[in-house]
Amino acid sequence: MIEHTLRDGRKIPAVGFGTYPLKNVEAEVHVSEAILNGWRLIDTAVNYENEIGVGRGIKFSGADRSNLFVQTKVPGRHHGYETTKASLQESLERLGLDYVDMYLIHWPNPMNNKFVDTWRAMIELRDAGLVKSIGVSNFLPEHIEALKDATGETPTVNQVEVQPAYQQEKLREYHQQNAIVTQAWSPLGRGKDVLDHDVIKDIARETGCTPAQVVLRWNVQSNILPIVKTANDKRQVENLQLFNWELTEEQMNRIKMLHTGISFSGFDPRTHQEM
Repeated sequence: MIEHTLRDGRKIPAVGFGTYPLKNVEAEVHVSEAILNGWRLIDTAVNYENEIGVGRGIKFSGADRSNLFVQTKVPGRHHGYETTKASLQESLERLGLDYVDMYLIHWPNPMNNKFVDTWRAMIELRDAGLVKSIGVSNFLPEHIEALKDATGETPTVNQVEVQPAYQQEKLREYHQQNAIVTQAWSPLGRGKDVLDHDVIKDIARETGCTPAQVVLRWNVQSNILPIVKTANDKRQVENLQLFNWELTEEQMNRIKMLHTGISFSGFDPRTHQEM
């Protein structure tokens, strides 16, 4: 599989399998299927309430742990130095793993103002080998700058909402300037608005690909790492078939014009409190 190189020198697969909103029983089945279908990056979080199922799916897949890239996230209610360390231990127990490849702060929760203490704990967890790389999710540049100013450490990844209607070009430019990989959560949108758009369907016909493949290929060509969830075995296979073809410049520009600047989540990282 094609990979990105993180700012810490480690490799990360160029697409990831998302597990929200799968619950434990579903996650156990579909994570195992996804790994058998070729997925190597598995994304979960404490607040998805499925780490047990994800861990079981990893175990039952029979895959060599060293060939997988597993990431989870610390929730807002666990922000703080000691509570972050305890949260990771609980995640590792639920996952049945000795370490995770990527540990993310799920949201900055700036009104609580503990995300820097959380980051300090994550640096120590990385140095202790319990996590291999550290990053953030749903952070704005101002939050990342606060981490850098306090610790001198820059996140390797920022997982944020990116999809054709909400392309986050200014944030992605900041990421590029700071060697931060942009991960996209819900890159296909929620519901069918993105995949049913006439432009996406037209490009799908032109390329002989599915609308989902078109949107995911747009992510890949835009240097975005999409985290995509599907419980459908056929689509799990299709959504990995992104690396032996390209969208034309004209097709990329047509997708670029779909940007509206409207987030479907509606959550503002300056004020949202994820607990």
